[in-house]
Amino acid sequence: MLSSLFINWNPDPEWFHIGPVPIRYYGLLWVIGIALGYLVVRYLYRDKKLGDDKFEPLFFYVFFGILIGARLGHCIFYDYNLHFHSWTGFIEIFIPFGHNATGWHWTGYAGLASHGGTIGLMIALWLYCRKTKMHYMDVLDMIAIATPICACCIRLANLINSEIVGKVTNVPWAFVFERLQYERGVIDPLSPRHPAQLYEAIAYFAFFLLMIYLYKHYGKTVRRGFFFGLCLTEIFTFRFFVEFLKENQVDFEKSMTLNMGQWLSIPFILIGLYCIFFYGKKALAAK
Repeated sequence: MLSSLFINWNPDPEWFHIGPVPIRYYGLLWVIGIALGYLVVRYLYRDKKLGDDKFEPLFFYVFFGILIGARLGHCIFYDYNLHFHSWTGFIEIFIPFGHNATGWHWTGYAGLASHGGTIGLMIALWLYCRKTKMHYMDVLDMIAIATPICACCIRLANLINSEIVGKVTNVPWAFVFERLQYERGVIDPLSPRHPAQLYEAIAYFAFFLLMIYLYKHYGKTVRRGFFFGLCLTEIFTFRFFVEFLKENQVDFEKSMTLNMGQWLSIPFILIGLYCIFFYGKKALAAK
């Protein structure tokens, strides 16, 4: 019998419908996350006295960089066989529809990977910097300060969708993801599990507060690349360890010593540590 302390989690992921198209909380939280990031970065641009002509194109690059990168990252890292072994699967990468025996149906962009989104964002910002002639690392530093609040909203979206769930546990704050029994096909769906998405959301919110504090007090003294490096290091180090509490997202991860999320986190952690401790060191010494 389930303990009354466990949280039975079964929210309706759909907010309302516009005709046959459902508006989901998942998409709403993505929009909120990007909007909050937009406001933070806009403040940083103004604080640094950078003109609106440089800021205005940024949203376009960030939005499509994250979306395209996250979608391709999921399809390549987690669902390669599904999307690259048939024409219908390949088409599903680019459109918010899925195909089954009854035909095409609305799914939204089901499957977005944070590692892919990070890579897509970095490429998009490189293109943005080529256009605006801004220093690449200066832009990455500003985006990095806002990134954790976006990541927090995305993990809350995963929680609403009952996806990326944790392993079975008896901790009193465990969630029983009831929707898994008819949407995800996970074994023993009524078992209490770690709310891993909530762990990440709380951690990322704390990282965001830390970034704001450091910028306010030390933003003018730290080396170029510090905030970008700190963002990568804190987010992907936490991601590496929280993966031990998660169920595998795909079957092939069962045979891996570390899962896909952990292997993909390691390069980002190393890049982050390099940026914190070594990037810009020579330029600072030359001054």
